[in-house]
Amino acid sequence: MAVKVLCILERRQSRAERPAKIRSRRKRPAVRKVRRATIMSNRFMARAIELSLENVRSGKGGPFATVIVEDGKIIAEGTNQVTSSNDPTAHAEIVAIREACKKLGTFQLTDCEIYTTCEPCPMCLGAIYWTRPARVYFANTAEDAATIGFRDAFIYDEIRQPLTRRRIPMIPLMRDEAQQAFRAWEEKNDRIPY
Repeated sequence: MAVKVLCILERRQSRAERPAKIRSRRKRPAVRKVRRATIMSNRFMARAIELSLENVRSGKGGPFATVIVEDGKIIAEGTNQVTSSNDPTAHAEIVAIREACKKLGTFQLTDCEIYTTCEPCPMCLGAIYWTRPARVYFANTAEDAATIGFRDAFIYDEIRQPLTRRRIPMIPLMRDEAQQAFRAWEEKNDRIPY
């Protein structure tokens, strides 16, 4: 009842008339929720950050790392291995996703959480959506990555372009023949949908 009355009074008073305590109290719940999530995820994100620092110091790859968690336990870790493996797809998220899927014996990570040291690039974001995790936490933003030379905004721009306007020519070829495999997939009774 007291809360209801307080809310009604707050609505009637202008912002300038409200006591400082009431003004600050209105914003706190959202901040507290964010802080709780940060504290809960700290040990996993801290591990990812530790891995990213080790990766830079060892020279094995870029400053990126990912930890995948299921039921409060780390089930997979990955660091960027692009330069050490000469594999442009060996981003931290991809490496960790491959390890987690292999360990769990599935191609979906439905009950898992992903902790990654940077907002995922378009390739990793695609892989994340295919694996369907419960949620993704990230530390650095795409803008942070761009400031140190890891720019991927152009890929999003390219995706929006018609095929004929992309930087790398995308040329349709032998579609009719390739449709055979699609028809075979449609007709396959024991296929595993994903």
